[in-house]
Amino acid sequence: MNFERTSGVFCHLTSLPGGHGIGDLGAGARAFLDFLDAADQSLWQFCPLGPTTGVHGHSPYSSPSTFAGNPLLLDLHALRDQGWLTDAELEAPAAAEPTRVDYEAVAAFKRERLRTAFERFEQSADAGESDAFAAFRERERDWLADYALYRALKRVHGGESWTEWPRELRERDPDALAAAREEHADEVRYHAFVQWRFDEQWRALREAASERDIRLLGDVPMYAALDSADVWANREAFAVDTAGNPEAVAGVPPSAGDDGQRWGMPVYDWDALAADDYGWWVRRLDRLFDLVDVARLDHFKAFDAYWAIPANAASAADGEWHPGPGAAFFERVREDLGDLPFVVEDLGFLDDGVLGLRDHLGFPGMRVPEYADWCAEHHRYKPSDYPRDCVAYTSTHDTDTAVGYYESLGERQRDCFDYALDFDGDESPAWALLDAVWDSPAVVAMTTLPDLLTLGSDARLNTPGTGTGNWAWRVDEGALADDLAARLADVTANARR
Repeated sequence: MNFERTSGVFCHLTSLPGGHGIGDLGAGARAFLDFLDAADQSLWQFCPLGPTTGVHGHSPYSSPSTFAGNPLLLDLHALRDQGWLTDAELEAPAAAEPTRVDYEAVAAFKRERLRTAFERFEQSADAGESDAFAAFRERERDWLADYALYRALKRVHGGESWTEWPRELRERDPDALAAAREEHADEVRYHAFVQWRFDEQWRALREAASERDIRLLGDVPMYAALDSADVWANREAFAVDTAGNPEAVAGVPPSAGDDGQRWGMPVYDWDALAADDYGWWVRRLDRLFDLVDVARLDHFKAFDAYWAIPANAASAADGEWHPGPGAAFFERVREDLGDLPFVVEDLGFLDDGVLGLRDHLGFPGMRVPEYADWCAEHHRYKPSDYPRDCVAYTSTHDTDTAVGYYESLGERQRDCFDYALDFDGDESPAWALLDAVWDSPAVVAMTTLPDLLTLGSDARLNTPGTGTGNWAWRVDEGALADDLAARLADVTANARR
């Protein structure tokens, strides 16, 4: 990653301001870009962009597609401007809250309006619009055709997982698939339409970011959900049988203080992927880098070695390590797609293998001060000890906010924190951490919007291992104030970023 010394802000799209109960790709996103521009920031980082589902708590890391965009992020005002919705249909849902996402209410509200927009498009589209839609379907057919059919069949089968569909559909009999495409052509077309609008709106947002010299930093979840178009249509890439039964599922082993984690997604069949020159992964990354400028590789450890838990085992401790694809995977990706700018999530289970792979590839890892031992003279997570080639964060989407973290520290660690950062309590500990991260040797410094706003644990975005209450925090539009941008700009200038 050829960065000069720079900085940015993490804010997931759902957390943006907006009038329909959730952040979207419209005015709130433009306002955030303007805030970043005024604050002299160069990077906007966010979670994966894929569709989310209630069964997985609307986690962006467990999506029915690693290629598709989230329909809940569509800007309805843009659909109104195209003549497919009316002003009256844009009135906010009654349950809309400015600082929390009520996913059930938002999904029902937006789903109804997206279907209305599609119906009006079908009735009134001119030749240019019809041609543009057809061109999009052709350009993205490699993933879109299967995704749209998967979504159509999910609706036909009452939301059941594809592993519960009739055998001929579950096992993708060609005649059955052809018949389903014909029988459910309107529903397939609807889901393609939604993805077309996401693609168009996203590209407009990316252009707006580019005009402000702001790069977009996206995210690559390591695994795909079992109930996804990815596994249904590409099961040869995964360790599952034709009925969709996983041989092993992903997770991490127990470590000091926990019992490990059993995530439940199927692990990859890396031998089969290698035999296909990692084709599914190459297509996935090609699609992602058509939308973003930089990408974070989640759970990078699994490229070196992955923890596979027998599918019938209830405990993460029953798994074992298996070798990942290693450097060969990235060499193949480089051959097909060139040198891609990656940041790698190398937190936890650090050993010579994963560190050697990271350094061999030249990818910067992550440093998060919330993992520091503040009383140690030197520690890898203390900002003063960061190397140049890393991305340093005040906190992340998976940790507590900086304020919540400070309040949870024991007395000794808090005293050491105060000493290490020369913190006297007059300011927020969030800004003490931000100053330290910005002043550190790290080539990239990142903070989160809750940390900029000095918010406590109530503004935490996600608590790993919990299934409810996550991904819901939103920023109030008035919080993106000029004085906050000016203060961040000053810190950035003083840190020579």
